[in-house]
Amino acid sequence: MSFSADSQTTSATPPLATPAERRRQRVREAILDAAERVFAEDGLEGLSIRRLADEVDYSPSAIYKYFASKTELVSCLKEAFFERLILRIDSVMAEGEKPFEDRVKSAIQSYIDTALEKPHHYVAAFSGTDMSSPEMAKDGETIPNVHDEVFQDTNRVRAFNMLHDQVIGGVEAGIFRSDLETNMAAKSLWASMHGLAVLMIHMPGFSERFPDGQSVSSEAFLSFHSEQLVRGLK
Repeated sequence: MSFSADSQTTSATPPLATPAERRRQRVREAILDAAERVFAEDGLEGLSIRRLADEVDYSPSAIYKYFASKTELVSCLKEAFFERLILRIDSVMAEGEKPFEDRVKSAIQSYIDTALEKPHHYVAAFSGTDMSSPEMAKDGETIPNVHDEVFQDTNRVRAFNMLHDQVIGGVEAGIFRSDLETNMAAKSLWASMHGLAVLMIHMPGFSERFPDGQSVSSEAFLSFHSEQLVRGLK
């Protein structure tokens, strides 16, 4: 999906075809919601199929009808966050009446807002992200470029691609610097957004209070932060 300065992109998820499929989706979402609650209380180590079965009042065998293993469940939990993020940013970038630069700022703020809405889910989305992750290389291998075809089929990569497309769109429109290395610029933006999200999750009040006693709203700080990031690209 590519965003130019003049693009108006919408995302439509086709409805599930049958009542049985809709019911299956609702049960999956209920299990994922329960997984998020368990993660919030006990972390990744406390997350088990049996614990989830107790949470949603299903038998463990019933849970296995929806998720083959804890690994698959955790993977789906991570993907669910990035799916929600994609839909939010997609909606922001589709607001074609707004200048492109303002849409990028709103997308940055939407990333952090989405993380703060369900902070435990956000933390879970990045838990266990290391060289053994399916998206990463195995021991002794080189980590591929995030745009390599084999790594396209995850919401995490799709979310990064959306961010990368925004940077490219700004360069092509003459809004961002023509000499930007767009992959590094996108990754730098992501690192900054992730860093602030984690700080605001683990240090309540981080964005509002300052050592000299100054106090601002979190909305004002996020607006300032997004303005600074975009200004660095211009």
